Amino acid sequence: MAGRFGAVQTAMVTPFKDDFSLDLKRAQEVATWLLDHGSDSLVVAGTTGEGATLSDQEKVDLWKATIEAAKGKGKIVAGTGTNDTAHSIHLTKEAERVGADAALVVAPYYNKPPQSGLYEHFKAVAASTSLPVILYNVPSRTSVQISNETILRLAEIDNVIGVKDATVDLNLASELVAAAPGGFELISGDDAATFAMVCLGGTGVISVSSHVVGEQMAEMISLAERGDVDGGRKIHNQLLPIYRALFLTTSPIPVKAAMGLIGQPVGPPRLPLVPATEDEIAAVEKALEDAGAR
Repeated sequence: MAGRFGAVQTAMVTPFKDDFSLDLKRAQEVATWLLDHGSDSLVVAGTTGEGATLSDQEKVDLWKATIEAAKGKGKIVAGTGTNDTAHSIHLTKEAERVGADAALVVAPYYNKPPQSGLYEHFKAVAASTSLPVILYNVPSRTSVQISNETILRLAEIDNVIGVKDATVDLNLASELVAAAPGGFELISGDDAATFAMVCLGGTGVISVSSHVVGEQMAEMISLAERGDVDGGRKIHNQLLPIYRALFLTTSPIPVKAAMGLIGQPVGPPRLPLVPATEDEIAAVEKALEDAGAR
């Protein structure tokens, strides 16, 4: 069963102009296009949105612009997490003030807090807002993993509604679904793991690949939820080239290239990320063609 924000939430890229300034007009156009092509909701200023190199004001401006564009079409989940609890609280309050529908809060990176610190961090952020809070467990980016025990403690907080799981550990995912209270959502944070996670009881995905194959991913999830495992697996297998190509180097480098290839240019990434190389662009182009996405 799809979650509160739908089965396919796209972790939206942030469009920049050639001088690396924020392109709010293009952000609104991309948001509208994504919501018309398979996305139920958008995660804005998250990892794929290069939130780490956006100023606070840029994040607020981006949230405002996409909230306006999404009216009547879908919902906006604001990426408000940082490695500083006070800063995360500030951004979450700002997201609520401008009308975001939820907050995605990543585990604090670099600090390497123990599980007790992770619990207190998320508890404090959740207490600061009436927005639904989605935890983001991505140890490959943060160097810390939120344990299932900590997630289950946090699930007892009313407005902590789910976790974006990018651990790619299906055993832990299965155990979490079995132990979590009713209504707590397991959301895939890894495109290639989505089909398996939905079969295990996950509610959908916060996706990068849905920028270019959102409708196919929505159909794959729908089939899995309806019990048509063979049909869902067929689409999963068709999308494997996309999943591989969009993570052949650091995201969002490949997906920004892919958007240009399908006629939805979003500009370059910001330093320290760099544009895709010619070889990387060729690999992305081939994957789009192989998956029937171009």
